[in-house]
This record gives sequence, C-alpha cells and structure tokens, in this order.
Amino acid sequence: FLSAHDFCRIGTEHEKFGFEFKTLRPITYKQVSALLNAIAVRFDWDKIMEGDNIIGLKQNKQNISLEPGGQLELSGAPLKTLYQTCDEINSHLYQAKTVAEEMGIGFLGLGFQPKWGLKDVPGGPKARYNIMQKYFHEIGSPGTESLFMTCSVQVNLDFSSEADMIRKMRASLALQPLATALFANSPFKEGVPNGYLTLRSLKMGQIDKHRSGILPFVFYDNFGFEQYVDYALDVPMVFVYRKNKYIDCGGMSFRDFMAGKLPAISGQMPTLADWENHLTTIFSEVRLKRYMEMRGADGGPLDMLCALPAFWVGLLYDEVSLQNVLDMISDWTPENIQNLRNEVPITGLRTQLQGRMLLHIAEDVLKWAKDGLDRRGLNESIFLNPLKEVVTSGLTQADKLLNLYNKKWRNNIDVVYKERCY
Repeated sequence: FLSAHDFCRIGTEHEKFGFEFKTLRPITYKQVSALLNAIAVRFDWDKIMEGDNIIGLKQNKQNISLEPGGQLELSGAPLKTLYQTCDEINSHLYQAKTVAEEMGIGFLGLGFQPKWGLKDVPGGPKARYNIMQKYFHEIGSPGTESLFMTCSVQVNLDFSSEADMIRKMRASLALQPLATALFANSPFKEGVPNGYLTLRSLKMGQIDKHRSGILPFVFYDNFGFEQYVDYALDVPMVFVYRKNKYIDCGGMSFRDFMAGKLPAISGQMPTLADWENHLTTIFSEVRLKRYMEMRGADGGPLDMLCALPAFWVGLLYDEVSLQNVLDMISDWTPENIQNLRNEVPITGLRTQLQGRMLLHIAEDVLKWAKDGLDRRGLNESIFLNPLKEVVTSGLTQADKLLNLYNKKWRNNIDVVYKERCY
C-alpha cells in the first residue's frame, strides 16, 4: 500500500485564449509557433514537434500544448501541495506573458470565446485535432465549438486502490455540477450574452453521447475498474497513432481493435499507448486514467485557477470530508445528477436539487473542503477564498461579467479583454 504522502499528488491543467492586443482577434498558428519557440529559448523548454511544426513544449514533468483553436494549455507536474501547484501556474503565466507582450499578444481567462465566431478562429497543424473535427462534423455534434472555442481548468488527483477510486469517482461525479456552477465563467458568445452562465459546460455536455456526461454506471453497485474498461472499450475510436502519424479510425470501437478488426490498420493489435490515447478522447465530467481528472470547470482568473485544486483536494484527499460528501449524495439518483448537470449551465447556483438550492449545498460542501484542507496542516484553505466570496455573494464570475457588460461596459464586449487578461 502507498502512504498518503506517496499518492496524494495534485496536477493542475488550464487553458487560455491568446488574442492580439490591437485587433482582439484570436492568434494564428504562425503567432503561436513564434511564441512557443521564444519561450523554449528564453526559459529552457524542450520543443515538441509534429513533422516540421512545433506543437508544444516540455520541461521536467510539465507540458505546454497547443490546443485546437490556438489556446495555450499548461499541463502541470504532479505536486504535493497547493502552494506548489499555484506557484507553477504563476511561473507559467509569467513566462508566457513576458514573451507574448513583446509580440503584442495577451491571454484571456474565460470559458468560451466571447467575441469571435467559429469561422474566425484559426486552425492549427495538429493532425489529431483535424481528425477529431472531421469526426464531430460527421456525427452532427457541436463538438467543433467545444474544441475550438472553450477553455477549462482541471485538476488531476490520485487514488490508492479500486475501492478508493470508486468512492472518489462517485463523490466527484455527483459534485461536478456544483463545481461547474461555482466556476461558471462563459456568459458571452459572438459579442453578446449567450443566455447561459457557462456555455462551455453546455457544449461539452452535447459533444457526443458516447463519450460525455456523468456516467450513471459509476453509481451502480457493481462499479469498478472492469466496468469502466467495458465502457471505454465501446466508446467509438477517433484515431490511432502509427509511425509518427495519426490515422482516422472512423468510429470503430477499441473492442474491434483488440480483435484485429480495425480497417485502418487491419490485423494490427493495440498497445498500452493506444489505450492511453483512446482514453484522451473520452470527455466525461470526470475522466478515469491512472488518476482521475476533474473536468467540470470553466477557465478563469488566476485565483480561480488555484481555487479548483483546493476545492477538490479538500474534499477527496480527506477521509472525513469525502465521507460527508458520500453521505449527502447517498439518496441522489443518476437521474438527479444528470438533471442537475443539464440545468446548471442556465441557472447556476440557483438550480434546485430535491427542493434545496444548489447555493445552500455549496455552503456545506465548501465548509467540508476547508475542514479537509485544514486537517492537512499546510494552511492551504486560503486558496478557497474566491469560492467563499462566490457563495457569500451568490454571484459567480459569469454573474459579475454580465452585470459589468450591462452597466459599466455599456454593452461593449471588447472591455472583457482588458478586464480578464492575465
């Protein structure tokens, strides 16, 4: 058995929109390429290439990657404390901003592209995303918008055993709509309010019924690793990677692949790397790999990027807090949770569950998260302060932005690029 010290690691990832200061337009791949090359030289990162194109950077256990719509993503190292993960985010933003500002580029902390339409967002050279775009188009999914026009923050957390995974998966899936509400930060589209507090969450929920949602089978009595593998085996494949090239799989299943029946590479059998690649195309609210990914939150300002890992660490890495959550959700059905997930993008913390407003549930959950962090003895609960403000005021980032847009900004969306620039 691993000790808590060994397995309770924290890996934070976040995306941000690059934009030109002068035009506010999304940055092109040519600009991203120059940005990545400059960061590599100045701050000693190794380049990640796809053919002749730079598509990311690597330094120790951190990665910076180019996302489909030119978003820049930091995938952080597995760290031991919230101070370390927040310092890592700060360091990354300092490096990115130092280079970007010299190029006339800024970075925006929102969950959805606020001004420009899909046609205005430049594509990139990453083959996997081009294949994914084709796949979503063919199945009639709004997934292209999810790829090109959204930014999120997520935290990756460990489990110590199958039993530990089951408890954490149930708790985190049930509370993911609450996290979505607390971090709602995508109320604009094409320059005007879009009718939602988190349009990113809405779009992610529509991406593909086979690979998104709250995974109701997690709440069944027989759930475990085997049941998750059975689910993932039947999720349609998007691509396979062979000889430094991504190959379109046309929606065949991994189960077909294991039987040697993948037409694109007929007769070949999968490797563990193929399985790990396949798991990255599952977009459920919590994604299970060798660790768990909390995926329900919009991207946002720096203090909210640090608040997300604090929220989940306080709940899932503390036995008392975790049990409090499990006790609370014991009579929630998968239908309750799915309905909550469907309604939260519109009504946020005002959403009702079993006659109780989500805001009041948030008060209890946030107290448990604080107590859990306090029991770690590292003075980490200060990272929850932005969420305390949300719960106390009842106003999310999205609510505040809409108030500003309607009053102080006089319906001018351009101001958001100044107000939410890192």
